[in-house]
Amino acid sequence: MKTAVTGGALAVLSATGLQAGGIERMPQSAMILYETGTHLEFSLGRGITSVTGENGPLYPPQDLDDVSGDFWLPAIAFKTDLTDRLAMAVTYDRPFGADVAYEDGNIPFGGTTADAATDALTALLKYRINDNFSAFGGLRYQKAQGDIHLRGAAYGPVSGYDISLDTDYELGYVAGVAYERPDIALRVALTYNSAISHDMDTTESGPLIDPDGPGPLPAMPLLNGSSTTEVTTPESWNLEFQTGIAQDTLLFGSIRHVKHSQFKVDADRIVAVTGAGLIDLDDTTAYKIGLGRQLTDRFAGSVAVTYEPGGDELLSPLSPTTGYTQLTVGGAYDVTESMTVSGGVSYTRLGDGKPFTAPGIAQAEFSDNSAVGFGLKVAMKF
Repeated sequence: MKTAVTGGALAVLSATGLQAGGIERMPQSAMILYETGTHLEFSLGRGITSVTGENGPLYPPQDLDDVSGDFWLPAIAFKTDLTDRLAMAVTYDRPFGADVAYEDGNIPFGGTTADAATDALTALLKYRINDNFSAFGGLRYQKAQGDIHLRGAAYGPVSGYDISLDTDYELGYVAGVAYERPDIALRVALTYNSAISHDMDTTESGPLIDPDGPGPLPAMPLLNGSSTTEVTTPESWNLEFQTGIAQDTLLFGSIRHVKHSQFKVDADRIVAVTGAGLIDLDDTTAYKIGLGRQLTDRFAGSVAVTYEPGGDELLSPLSPTTGYTQLTVGGAYDVTESMTVSGGVSYTRLGDGKPFTAPGIAQAEFSDNSAVGFGLKVAMKF
């Protein structure tokens, strides 16, 4: 079985780069460690979303135009063997992010925006215990920042609230084990990515709040203040497998669980005034299955389906869909013996959601939404 099948089937999927669960955008795979020899790769993914909806029954009928922004996902990875048993890798990616903006003029949420981004640099080591078993791990250095603006009738007296979370850098870690049988291209790997907690300098501001309603106390700037907010990007478990099932044919897949409920933005002033934070997400589990096939001496193709069950349809306006089904098609071409170019496209059908701010009451409805991802990767061996 030619190694190009593995490159064509698996690398292309990360080149498309589009994940849809919670705040996740890239899967933080450590499988670069299992490339042969010295390996360098560059990839660029583009996510194009279409998330539209309409007002809920509490408000006059009104369409909500696309509220989710498009985004780029660059990534770089380098791997080399240090000894016949020890290998190392360094990767850069953008694992988490959010880009939500409700158009001005919408009654419940008009002017509400959320912008969050992370950049991660990961250093990994793999130790080959014997011909079948290996263990790996390393450190992840992550940068995070974000801004949120709440606007619209659904936010009541806190409409006009703003929060800025300054850039922060923190460490996390990666650990995993793998079993291999090279004679049948079999590999099963379990990877754990730790949660990373950021203590972010925070500035909050907003409209005056009357603490006792129409009463003797005057309206006061209760939403204004500076503090430190702990924001945690979630931990994840990733079980990945591949195996040859016929000549030049590879079956592959994964099960990925992300504990998105760890991601909170519970800033001091908004919690003091409302009794709640800004984000509440469900944990997610995504299932992937696919086939890769060596079609010629130089070209390999792949197709894969990913499914993530939806959670509670009543969800945060800052994450207005839940669950997805994704189809990915890709190919890899060996330009030379040392260079491979991979490309792919993914179509994602996003699950329906009903954003709310008052308990149990939907202020909008999102349905029949989708996203498209494109990716290109160039890999070189030395």
